[in-house]
Amino acid sequence: MKRNAKAAHVALFLIFSQLVGMPAFGAQLPPSQFSRLPSVVKPNLSPDGERIAFIKNYLNPEISVLSLLDVKTNAIKMLVKSDNEKVKVNWFTWANENTLIVSIRFASKERSVKFTETRLIAIDVDEEEIKQRNLFKPRGGRSKEHNAQFQDTVVSFLPNDPDHILMALDLDVANLPSVYKVNVNSGRRSRVQKGKMQVRSWMADRQGNVRLGEALSYKTGKASIRYRLPGKEDWEKMYEHNALEEVGINPLGFAKDPNMLFYSAYKGDKKALYKMNLTTQESTLVFEDPEYDVDGSLIYSTKLNDVIGIYHSNSPTGRIYWDDNYKKFQDALDSALPDTSNYLVDFSRSEESYLLYTENDFVPGAYLLGNRPDRTLNMIFQQYPGLHAFMTSNHKLVSYTARDGVKIEGYLTLPETTDGPIATIIHPHGGPGAREYSGFDYWTSFFINRGYAVFRPNFRGSSGYGKQFADSQMQGWGLTMQDDITDAAKWLVDEKIADPKRMCIVGASYGGYAATMAATKTPDLFQCAISFAGVMDLKRLVSKSRHFLNKKFVRKQIGEDKDDLEARSPYHNAANIKIPILLLHGEDDRVVDVYQSRQMYSELQDLDKQVKYIELENGDHYLSIQRNRHRVFTEMDAFLKMHLGVARASTDAPEKSQAVGE
Repeated sequence: MKRNAKAAHVALFLIFSQLVGMPAFGAQLPPSQFSRLPSVVKPNLSPDGERIAFIKNYLNPEISVLSLLDVKTNAIKMLVKSDNEKVKVNWFTWANENTLIVSIRFASKERSVKFTETRLIAIDVDEEEIKQRNLFKPRGGRSKEHNAQFQDTVVSFLPNDPDHILMALDLDVANLPSVYKVNVNSGRRSRVQKGKMQVRSWMADRQGNVRLGEALSYKTGKASIRYRLPGKEDWEKMYEHNALEEVGINPLGFAKDPNMLFYSAYKGDKKALYKMNLTTQESTLVFEDPEYDVDGSLIYSTKLNDVIGIYHSNSPTGRIYWDDNYKKFQDALDSALPDTSNYLVDFSRSEESYLLYTENDFVPGAYLLGNRPDRTLNMIFQQYPGLHAFMTSNHKLVSYTARDGVKIEGYLTLPETTDGPIATIIHPHGGPGAREYSGFDYWTSFFINRGYAVFRPNFRGSSGYGKQFADSQMQGWGLTMQDDITDAAKWLVDEKIADPKRMCIVGASYGGYAATMAATKTPDLFQCAISFAGVMDLKRLVSKSRHFLNKKFVRKQIGEDKDDLEARSPYHNAANIKIPILLLHGEDDRVVDVYQSRQMYSELQDLDKQVKYIELENGDHYLSIQRNRHRVFTEMDAFLKMHLGVARASTDAPEKSQAVGE
């Protein structure tokens, strides 16, 4: 392992040696350096370890290309092109040595209702002429098959059968999927499990047998988990609850032993990991964290075909291994690369080759290809090759006390030089059932490069902090969740970190709601607010949910009382706003309808408030289109300079022009 560590040190030196020749530390970089889409995303190692599939984002023209890298020759082959507007790639993986399975999504509309559809395609990468084939084709003739909205739900990739996968498709009855065994070469399919018992999600064991179903009634909220023992036909009930009233257990997957099921469930106020012997119905605690929820997915070994650990964001490596061999391997990598967080993201079937993702708080991530027999580790991709490292402090995990005495955590990031209270960005996350983490964040890095302090609070409603903490989001938008953000800003002022006359709140999605809600609820606290794709009218959000199956769950989370919804909506309280507002929204957003921002802009104009609205052509909820991401960051840059002042001088160096294909 010492030789392995030495090789890793050499590779790390190569990574950072490519970051020399940068502007002087502290220089302000052009917005486009931060707003560029990652150069490479989602690399996926082939089963034999000889090829890597990945998505490459280009600037000129603006396209994303699913590509193939030959590890031995470094030759790159282009497979699928996307403009990120009409069709986008969701995910992809190897079905076998020669076939890639690719999930794509595209926008649809029926009457006035916008929604997203998905498809699953297969690509034979060894063919001279690249051809795509849809793995699901509706049967013609007298067939009355339902055209499923989601056609990319894979139940199992069948590790022992490289020519087939198991797919869940609601072909007989809408929203009641059956399981089909699909040949990835021909597309032929046969049903192996008929949809029944209101099961919305199926799970197979490691041997490829459908063993578990999660049922849900959208009308009543009644939920149950049913299972069957190996070789048996009868289904038995494992667990039952009302999903509108309580949180149930969450099945995660089977061990190699087909009788052993892993699941997460609350132990007191925090989620923990358990395993259950389905024959005896006995459960055993596997792992718990007394401070945080254990709510990640299982880690499987392709070589062992068994569970070896679980993803846990609050562990130093983001993973908990109970297999000693993998734990020792991770420890060796961390010893070799002590200045970065290091994540094993993929293995070949033999596990001799592996992909490692490495990053820290202010250096963008890089992917390294390792070979265990040769004890080599070499960088192959950088996510932001044009973004040089610049001096800044790491994200510091801090805590403050909310007005009711509850401890709230958040990440504080400061410029490298501070002289007394400085201009500060409060940056609430989206979700709201999500949370902030350490690690490189391009929004935070952009703000820090401008000279602003950044604080990202994990306010109540955030995930990972237990049931009571998470339940605050239930009909709590604009209430305690919002007060936690207000208390964060006041704490920063009290600690002499933030200049009370130079604070702005910036957020996207739920964070955009929180930003504009802050402008209405605490109109004198901030000097400006920026919302990207934010919800402005809760009453309209709840009303629109009537078109979808989960409408009762939306009402449970957001609320139903119209007066209460208005009281918690920025749109209905816009008259309170005293500060400049910047609204940005994609015109084709399928998560938060663009009408939310259009309506808010119109209302603010009618009230003669200071507001600017940017609508992004073909834009989605995720800033997937390069020119839109550039526009957002350029507009934010100008807006913040106008209302917070220039915190750092620009570099004299002109922005680099991009060559064709970059």
